[in-house]
Amino acid sequence: MRDGLRRRLDPDARYGLRVSLFGLAFLLVAIPFGLLLDQVRNDRSLVRLDTSAANHLHGWVRGSEDLVQNLKILTFFGSPLWFYIIVIPAVIWVWRAGHHRLAVFLVVTTLGGGLLDTIVKETVDRARPSLVDPVATAHGKSFPSGHAMSSTFTYGALVLVFFPVIGRRFRPVVVGGAVLLVVAICFSRLALGVHYITDVVGGVVLGLAWLAASTAAFSIWRVERGRSPVDVSEGVEPEAADLV
Repeated sequence: MRDGLRRRLDPDARYGLRVSLFGLAFLLVAIPFGLLLDQVRNDRSLVRLDTSAANHLHGWVRGSEDLVQNLKILTFFGSPLWFYIIVIPAVIWVWRAGHHRLAVFLVVTTLGGGLLDTIVKETVDRARPSLVDPVATAHGKSFPSGHAMSSTFTYGALVLVFFPVIGRRFRPVVVGGAVLLVVAICFSRLALGVHYITDVVGGVVLGLAWLAASTAAFSIWRVERGRSPVDVSEGVEPEAADLV
């Protein structure tokens, strides 16, 4: 065991400690998702809270057409169409700037995350909230929220890609803004009555897990190419300060 630990800590090892950290990071985020999944699949106490919250929010929202319209505008910023609009130009931009690995990171993170969301939705097969006089409708299954999950890993990936061109004192503002946007999108899905609380929480948790896994894989790729592992405080590719 001691020899195995020594090999794992050896900086010249092929993957070394980074693989262990990758697995640990994924588990630390995935375990809460498993607990949420248990609540949903077995109709436990959180599910009853879900139903009560959905009915109360729906009753509050449906009395204001302006509020409904604003919520629909807000929820658009977590939709697949919006992500195509912002991610495709970003991929083209970083590719033309010569940072091909960053382009691959964005494509794999966003497309892979979308595929994972679809697989989990079909596996869990949870119906969406059934409300009287709904103010909005949505297709597909309910758990996890695709808007919540996609917003988490897409905005997270974009922040990590463009971190090197953001001044250090502005980075907390950018991160805080991204977090607030994700929270607002999650709230819009709840208020429009198309998701339960556990749907959006599960979406965020699974989105974080996928972003952590994708970032860890990118870090291993960097090390394989002779570069330092990822330091998320500097972005996934600190050398990309020439993006703008």
